[in-house]
Amino acid sequence: MTITTPTTQRSAPGIEELLDRFRPVLDEIAAGSVRRESDRELAHDAVRRLAESGFTALRVPTEHHGLGASLADTFHLLARLGEADPNLVQALRAHFTAVENFRAAGPAAQERWFPRIVAGEVFGNATTERGNRPRTNETRLEQRDGGWILNGTKYYSTGSLYADWIQVTADLPTGETRRVTVHRGDRGVELVDDWDGFGQRLTASGTTRLLDVAVDPQNIAAVGAQEGYGTLTSFVQMVLLAALTGIGRAVRRDAVEFVRNRTRAYAHGVGDEPQRDPLVQETVGRISATVFAVESAFDSAARRLDGAVARSERGELTADDQAELDTVTSEAQIVIIEQVLAVATQLFEVGGASATTESRRLDRHWRNARVLGSHNPLAYRAREVGQQRLTGDAVIAPVYIGSATPHQSHRVQETTP
Repeated sequence: MTITTPTTQRSAPGIEELLDRFRPVLDEIAAGSVRRESDRELAHDAVRRLAESGFTALRVPTEHHGLGASLADTFHLLARLGEADPNLVQALRAHFTAVENFRAAGPAAQERWFPRIVAGEVFGNATTERGNRPRTNETRLEQRDGGWILNGTKYYSTGSLYADWIQVTADLPTGETRRVTVHRGDRGVELVDDWDGFGQRLTASGTTRLLDVAVDPQNIAAVGAQEGYGTLTSFVQMVLLAALTGIGRAVRRDAVEFVRNRTRAYAHGVGDEPQRDPLVQETVGRISATVFAVESAFDSAARRLDGAVARSERGELTADDQAELDTVTSEAQIVIIEQVLAVATQLFEVGGASATTESRRLDRHWRNARVLGSHNPLAYRAREVGQQRLTGDAVIAPVYIGSATPHQSHRVQETTP
């Protein structure tokens, strides 16, 4: 790997230039999505192509030789990736989150990690555990013989099988939490492909086992030291919404392609051919209009986040700004999840039983959307939005999970596949 040093800042490319750059890679990924789904083939080659093309360095500033894309443009491209294969958006969520954290960190962290990201190295995560109490980790970081040693087991280690570096949350013996970065090749790191969800099957969201892993002290950071700028909760949710928006686009695309190539018509239909049947046309029209609404909600929320991050980086983000950002993100989540699930079901109204064939794998759209929509139950988000709009005192809780104990009061937030 060639390590580069910061240079004079150049202008970032616009969205059209970015689309031209990445369109061939995205088309290639889309062409293989059904085959990967059918064979349950992890998308190692696709992730490597994204890294080599510079996609994973979208948010690295230009002075560090990245593309320096805006958040709005980055999310536009993530939605395009979601249309090609939503597994990859979710698999790279930890990577893009790591880049945002490095952007908010000091020069030392940026000079250490940005050259590696520009060179194509990818980050995964190992955060979630089974059976831990909320806001605690059974995974332990301890000193032994003058060095730091990491031990534990993580579940939902999304993207780590594709990653070079894995960010692990672990607790010190004193109970304080640290973020520990280890390399996938370090002795004692074991990555297991045992994710068994019925959707998002190729996110590499399996188990990570850590047995006496030696940790470089430079790779230990206090949790919260880099995320304290107030936009992380919305950012990590928006990545999932990019995947969902992409699924909506893929449903629209597949509905149109299916009908255009269909020759069989029903005797009780009202058109001589499916493309001329007014009822089929209406169904496709409703799907298209719904996806337009999904895209509009997503684009609006992405622009809000872009503006909030810019204010945060200038030190101007207020508590009211953050509350409004989190509320708008949750409103977008409610709209997008409900509507993408609806169109993923409506898709099967445009044709007969042939739409259900395994070779088409059209069911993957609903399965993927249902799994993505399960990370933050909408009932909790809708209630928080209602409270905020009515009383102005709701706080969208940060991401954490844990096993509840009797009579314990806490909010259960998303898992992190």
